[in-house]
Amino acid sequence: MKKKTLVLGASLKPNRYSNYAIQRLVANEFEVVAFGLKKGEISGIVVDDELMPYRNLHTVTLYLNPKRQEDYYNYVVLLKPERVIFNPGTENPKFYKILKENNIPFEAACTLVLLATDQY
Repeated sequence: MKKKTLVLGASLKPNRYSNYAIQRLVANEFEVVAFGLKKGEISGIVVDDELMPYRNLHTVTLYLNPKRQEDYYNYVVLLKPERVIFNPGTENPKFYKILKENNIPFEAACTLVLLATDQY
């Protein structure tokens, strides 16, 4: 498997970008874990509704607006991912600063575009 990814803010609604991202990550053979407000399943991936101590994460891709991210700052830092992706609408300079202080790389990008252009 490639680059284990946590989709933070996963939605069970099929028309949501987080849902598309899980589908595309699975189709591209990435190992995926997901957290959302409702427990369920997307493309065979269980969406957890409790924060889990995921290990060996390469990427955390965010699908939470900046205000909603505040509850997850420490959680993401403790996961020690190799990078955090801020998808469109999730850009957050306050969180950027926290990640910089903890030497966690981040980028403002679109997971779906990165996948479609082989830049993920």
